[in-house]
Amino acid sequence: MKSGLAEILMCPGTDNKLSTLSDLDQQYKTLRKFYENCEVVMGNLEITSIERNRNLSFLKSIREVTGYVLVALNQFDYLPLENLRIIRGTKLYEGRYALAIFLNYRRDGNFGLRQLGLKNLTEILNGGVYVDQNQFLCHADTIHWQDIIKNSRSELLVVPSNNSGNTFHKCGESFTFVFAVTVTKTVCAEQCDGRCFGPYVSNCCHRECAGGCFGPKDTDCFVCQLFLGACVTQCPQPFVYNPTTFQLEHNPNAKYTYGAFCVKKCPHNFVVDHSSCVRACPSNKMEVEENHIKMCVPCTDICPKMCDGIGTGSLQTAQTVDSSNIEMFVNCTKINGNLIFLITGIKGWVMFKSFSYLNIQSWPENMTDLDHLFHGQRHGISLLILKQRWISALKFQSLREISAGNVYMTNNSQLCFYNTVNWTSLFRTSTQRALIKNNRDPRECTQQRMVCDPLCSVAGCWGPGPDQCLSCKYFSRGRTCVKACNLYDGDVREFANGSVCVVCDSQCEKAEDRTLSCHGPGPDHCLKCLHLKDGPNCVEKCPDGLQGANSFIFKYAETNNECHPCHPNCTQGCTGPRIQDCIGMTPLIAAGVIGGMFVVVIVALGFAIFFRRKSIKKKRALRRFLETELVEPLTPSGTAPNQAQLRILKETELKRVKILGTGAFGTVYKGVWVPEGETVKIPVAIKILNESTGPKANVEFMDEALIMASMEHPHLVHLLGVCLSPTIQLVTQLMPHGCLLDYVHEHQENIGSQLLLNWCVQIAKGMMYLEERRLVHRDLAARNVLVKSPNHIKITDFGLARLLETNEKEYSADGGKMPIKWMALECIHYRKFTHQSDVWSYGVTIWELMTFGGKPYDGIPTREIPDILEKGERLPQPPICTIDVYMVMVKCWMIDADSRPRFKELAAEFSHMARDPQRYLVIQGDDRMKLPSPNHSKFFQSLLDEEELDDLMDAEEYLVPHSLNAPPTSHMPHPHVDSNQLTNDTTPLLLPSLREALYCPHHSSFLVAASLREKAAHGCSLPGLPCHCESTAPIPQSEASTSTTKGSLGSGCFRMGAVVKLILRFSQALTASGLHMSFVDLTFKSEVGGCDQTVVADEWGILEIIEVF
Repeated sequence: MKSGLAEILMCPGTDNKLSTLSDLDQQYKTLRKFYENCEVVMGNLEITSIERNRNLSFLKSIREVTGYVLVALNQFDYLPLENLRIIRGTKLYEGRYALAIFLNYRRDGNFGLRQLGLKNLTEILNGGVYVDQNQFLCHADTIHWQDIIKNSRSELLVVPSNNSGNTFHKCGESFTFVFAVTVTKTVCAEQCDGRCFGPYVSNCCHRECAGGCFGPKDTDCFVCQLFLGACVTQCPQPFVYNPTTFQLEHNPNAKYTYGAFCVKKCPHNFVVDHSSCVRACPSNKMEVEENHIKMCVPCTDICPKMCDGIGTGSLQTAQTVDSSNIEMFVNCTKINGNLIFLITGIKGWVMFKSFSYLNIQSWPENMTDLDHLFHGQRHGISLLILKQRWISALKFQSLREISAGNVYMTNNSQLCFYNTVNWTSLFRTSTQRALIKNNRDPRECTQQRMVCDPLCSVAGCWGPGPDQCLSCKYFSRGRTCVKACNLYDGDVREFANGSVCVVCDSQCEKAEDRTLSCHGPGPDHCLKCLHLKDGPNCVEKCPDGLQGANSFIFKYAETNNECHPCHPNCTQGCTGPRIQDCIGMTPLIAAGVIGGMFVVVIVALGFAIFFRRKSIKKKRALRRFLETELVEPLTPSGTAPNQAQLRILKETELKRVKILGTGAFGTVYKGVWVPEGETVKIPVAIKILNESTGPKANVEFMDEALIMASMEHPHLVHLLGVCLSPTIQLVTQLMPHGCLLDYVHEHQENIGSQLLLNWCVQIAKGMMYLEERRLVHRDLAARNVLVKSPNHIKITDFGLARLLETNEKEYSADGGKMPIKWMALECIHYRKFTHQSDVWSYGVTIWELMTFGGKPYDGIPTREIPDILEKGERLPQPPICTIDVYMVMVKCWMIDADSRPRFKELAAEFSHMARDPQRYLVIQGDDRMKLPSPNHSKFFQSLLDEEELDDLMDAEEYLVPHSLNAPPTSHMPHPHVDSNQLTNDTTPLLLPSLREALYCPHHSSFLVAASLREKAAHGCSLPGLPCHCESTAPIPQSEASTSTTKGSLGSGCFRMGAVVKLILRFSQALTASGLHMSFVDLTFKSEVGGCDQTVVADEWGILEIIEVF
């Protein structure tokens, strides 16, 4: 019997133990027939009662036994199982032993088993070893059995024989001892899970190997613990999961588990349960055949009763069917195991459907056949009937197949009919045989009229009568053969389906004129109906309230005995096709009219109440308005009001000069803003919406204006104003040096570590400001960072930015193009944007700076980016970055958004690095790199390419109050400077183009302080500083008092509000210019009446400190 494995020949084992089913010659022939060319024994290998000098070389092909090996009662001297590598022990002899060798010698002779040829046996997976009473066996006790047995607790009993124990030289007189088994377990390293091929750790076999190996891989095993080929834990399943379609799909490479093998098809006498070959279905399933494959499926009703056979399950120790266990076989239709009737047998009978084999050595005298034994056999038995004097007929009329094994009937003196059966037609394989001899002579059976019924065909019969035929000569009705079918007469009419008589349906009317009553089974094949006809079917009555697809079905009977449907509105049946013919229709119509009127009244009342309440609400709202009734908010958000100012510019104030770029929604121009009534000219960028855009684009354009106007920070581009012309125009400050991406690419030879880290800090602080105001940018990249000066950059392009509400933590975007290579993974998959997704984009932006304008994921298609990120791949470490800087980038690219750093942390981290830049960025010639700071006015003039624009002013310089931009007075003394009093603080830079109010010329820096009091005097002194300032720019007269004094700040005293306003304006001017502001104690002293108090700043503290980048 070949398995699904092309090169492995498997054969069934036996379970006869020490029983001998025939004479010694036949015993040897049966053994050879079973195991010649066999490689794997699926069951037990039993070698018993074999005479001396028999050729057993055919046993050399056996490599594996799944059950036990029994060698007993033999007389040969050598056991040639030379290639046997493993005994699996799925079944054990006497429940204990996988290998049993005993009583192998002739008691009255000088010969017997001398040598075991098990030289390749290296594994017994389950069970122990029993070797005893082998008088001539040599050296069996010298074998290292503990290395072969896997379970060290298994029973091991090896008794030395006289030869091997006392006179060793006798064993060597006739042959040389060659049984040297390779040790594969006890010499292994402690780290090995099982077998090995050497003493070292590198010599361990794969954990799925059994019996040793010649290498460490699962394909290097001598034998597999579970499945053959590459040793695996399970066979390929019938269905596999497809991760793309998220469905189970049929596996074309599926195999079934058959013992320790994976086979494409189960043996014919096995059934498929899930993905395994089993002998019988479990108790909750039944056997069916689908596509010529026997399978176990759940029972739809009561399952056939299955019982344990002799030697299995609850009858493990039973030897025969007898009075103690006969009750266990009542109503059994399937038997998992064997049926054995011995001489110690029983009186009585039971009915069975299937079992492994039938062994009858005794049968009750008052039963002359086996009619009650078989009641529908479908698969695997082996039939053995010996010396039964009372059985005259088999009567196996339900037997259709003997799946495996042979038939052996002998010495049954009364048995007839056996010679008429074509046994070959019942066998499944060509190797099966029927050995039938020494039964009753067929001539005697004929004389006693023990012959087949005349209605039986030449195929034979199981016994007397027409119900015992293997096939019928004419027709069959059920299991009985008949001469003709009841086509035209009889109480029950039939039709002929080939040679089978099939009963017509009970709704068919019997024909009286020798015509057929039906031409097929079922009520739809009647030639004439007995009662009524509903469509093609004959029925006893028309449908009355049957559940249909969408409603209940009602029909009535016409005069021609055919059923027709009632009107669709009939709910209780009808007597005709009209609605008036519906049963119970009149009360329903009345109820419908009354119900309709009731509904109309209810609807009218509802409308009246609705309009009445609406009128009352209007009156109450008007009363609240007239009485100025105050309504408290139910759910105040606590969010501060947005007090940003929006300038509305006239179209005449703007002059477009040159196109900067064009996008999907509009065009960006370089231009000039000339405020109405003034002569200054301010370079600006003008973004104009296309005329062809729709209302949605206008709304998005104004949303961008709202965001830009609401944000005011040194590192964010500020909106100067909006022009509400027919095409909306957004006016922003023009950045002299363009975007940061082009800037680093163009000047990479002159950009040092200090500048790069300063840019990182400025971008982080700008984004920190946006985070504090709950704004998600969504498009942070180097192309969207503009360069005002080499030391000052600003974030721009808020076209994709979104403000989050107070209770929002994320923003869900609609469809549209997105910068995939700058986006976090959650943005790509779910279009969810948060401040932490901006952190991811910040990491990519920093990478662009550190690679001097490199393209992220260059050469990789956009559609592959999500898969690359999910696999853990990230942008590589830039050559100039140390591991410290690169680790900050990697933290920005964590899959878990909560694991990424906040912008506040990033600003602090890069600020720390900027204090020692050359420690964190390695740039060749870093000390010599320096970028010039161009004159802004000249730059703007050359940029705009307009000769007449000779009075250009930066937007931020213009926005600073004019009082702070007045030129310093001519009288500015230079106080004495003490060099010993100089501090170690970095001296801030001075912007030459900006004329400030308070200036210390000796330090070339700004020294500003203020004290908040009800009054403040003019004049100043700076105690404790190396610089003493007594003259400053004049305070605007609108801010000062009208009194006059000789102080250097101007005439008279001024209010506290003037001081505060001066300081704030001054702070904004310095911050916009990127300068450092140092605050010192400033004492205002009065020299006139009404200003006679001396006020010191540290009573109230310093207003504000602006850090310079």
